[in-house]
Amino acid sequence: MSDDATRDEGRAGDGTRAVRAGLPEPVKHEPTLPGPVFAAHFHLPGEVTGPYAYGRDDNPTWTLLERAVGELEAPGREDVETLVFASGMAAISAVLFSQLRAGDAVVLPSDGYQVLPLVGAQLEAYGIEVRTAPTGGDAQLDVLDGARLLWIESPSNPGLDVCDIRRLAEAAHARGALVAVDNTLATPLGQRPLELGADFSVASGTKQLTGHGDVLLGYVTGRNAETMAAVRRWRKIAGAISGPMEAWLAHRSIATLQMRVDRQDATALVLAEALRQRPEISGLRYPGLPDDPAHKIAAQQMRRYGCVVSFTLPTRARAERFLEALHLVEDATSFGGVRSTAERRGRWGGDAVAEGFVRMSVGAEDPEDLVADVLRALDESAD
Repeated sequence: MSDDATRDEGRAGDGTRAVRAGLPEPVKHEPTLPGPVFAAHFHLPGEVTGPYAYGRDDNPTWTLLERAVGELEAPGREDVETLVFASGMAAISAVLFSQLRAGDAVVLPSDGYQVLPLVGAQLEAYGIEVRTAPTGGDAQLDVLDGARLLWIESPSNPGLDVCDIRRLAEAAHARGALVAVDNTLATPLGQRPLELGADFSVASGTKQLTGHGDVLLGYVTGRNAETMAAVRRWRKIAGAISGPMEAWLAHRSIATLQMRVDRQDATALVLAEALRQRPEISGLRYPGLPDDPAHKIAAQQMRRYGCVVSFTLPTRARAERFLEALHLVEDATSFGGVRSTAERRGRWGGDAVAEGFVRMSVGAEDPEDLVADVLRALDESAD
């Protein structure tokens, strides 16, 4: 791509960038987005040269997807690298286990994704000190000294708290620590962690990035060649690679990312505003609400606030009746899909939430239909 084209990509709007992200140069009679390449090995006579030799190391379908994600995470920059993985947890594990050694210290969120405590226990088994701090209130600053890596989840899952990424990244770097940001809830259209000072932007592409609930995928985007080489080496060792079909489906889905995100995020705000009027609901969180505790910071660093709304109903039984009464919302885990989902997070046992806590992911349904369904289910689930 020419320098002028690179600058144009950096200036393009989100929709333009999404529909064109990662596309190869046009070739007459070839598809604009080539189909998935299914290959365990490639022709390789003589010396090992060129990009493709064995299917665990690289694949042309990954290459296009990685280019697409990189163009969304860091528009107009060519000094970043993206690597795709089989799942979000594969991507998270790749960063943590490639950057940390016995004797290092890592700071993890105490209110983050429920699998992180399992990861922390494994890190401790390898002789790594694990420190934790909540996402909000700059709590990480008190435990940064001597840490090798600060792991940020903002907004946090499932509590939707937000931290000042730029401030924390500057503080971590001043202490010699790397910074990784889980960008799953925001997506690259909501927030660009590398521009805020992070060394890694990590995400589960299973969620809103691909948006249809049919692909498991993760990725790591980084801005340092040495640290990303270590992440690539870990992917080779662990073999946590995406299948070519999943990678192709993900790339195809990115074309509609801006349309989906704008619809879902706008409806999430409408729903959150409607839920504010319900007396049985407590602890309502959505960063886009002007009176949300995280809104001020979120507004400084986010361009969109995500499709997830969280709140608490008085009891476990009430939450379960509410979920059962919904017609347009599926009782399912995960989030970010075009069909709305919700679940009582306490059923998993790994989140520090009340028994009546509900995480709701807003889909692409008509806002008035979805809000009406939620309010009706609240009425019907009352004692």
